Amino acid sequence: MAKTRTHLSKLDPVWTQIVSEARQAVDAEPLLGGMVHACILHHETLEAALAYRIAQKMASAEMSEQLIREIADAAYASDPSLAESARADISAVYERDPACHRYIQPLLYFKGFQAIQAHRVANWLWREGRRDLAYFFQMRMSEQFSVDIHPACRIGKGLFLDHAHSLVFGETAVIGDNVSILHDVTLGGTGKEDEDRHPKIGDGVLIGAGAKVLGNIKIGCCSRIAAGSVVLADVPPATTVAGVPAKVVGEAGCSQPSVSMNQLIGARDK
Repeated sequence: MAKTRTHLSKLDPVWTQIVSEARQAVDAEPLLGGMVHACILHHETLEAALAYRIAQKMASAEMSEQLIREIADAAYASDPSLAESARADISAVYERDPACHRYIQPLLYFKGFQAIQAHRVANWLWREGRRDLAYFFQMRMSEQFSVDIHPACRIGKGLFLDHAHSLVFGETAVIGDNVSILHDVTLGGTGKEDEDRHPKIGDGVLIGAGAKVLGNIKIGCCSRIAAGSVVLADVPPATTVAGVPAKVVGEAGCSQPSVSMNQLIGARDK
């Protein structure tokens, strides 16, 4: 077993770091020892720890923790990209959130990260044709995290949901890689049409708090949407839009707005 752990640690630096931090956390705060052991130290892989944490958060009187854990285990076994995306998501939170100082924090405490991992399992269920179970996951995510994401919504790697409160992402919304989204954001439609009706968010986009992006529109890669904006038309790549309705007010100010997290209009990263 020791050889197996050593082999895995070489392949999975994210999980190795999480385990190391978990041991340090138990030493520093023994009262949290039970939770940290149950969520992290009792597991051999990040996939197993994620399945356990999702089950803890999503279980209810209607569906037991054991059943949800079995569903999540099956998802991770069937689609390795789910855990690959989770590693990118943890790294994104650590790199972009000034309140995140350790890799264990998203897994243990941050509901944005937890909600996205639950959604990734729900999306797997949707793609497998298990639609009712996928809707159950959506319902529980909304109840537990105040994050309402349709299970068909497609989300890339490295997503950072800052604060993750009052988020709504529609059925045909698509979110690219390395996107950062603050609280109270809607990726919605503009009517009752039953077709491709939600936004397509490019890679590296930063969406500010309270922004509403509506309709089947394209948000260009590495663009910024200012807080409180209502976006109703396509946004060119590497630009900043603001206002109601949103208009282009300048360049994005840097090559990766979602990483810099700089939301000041007119500001440029040095």
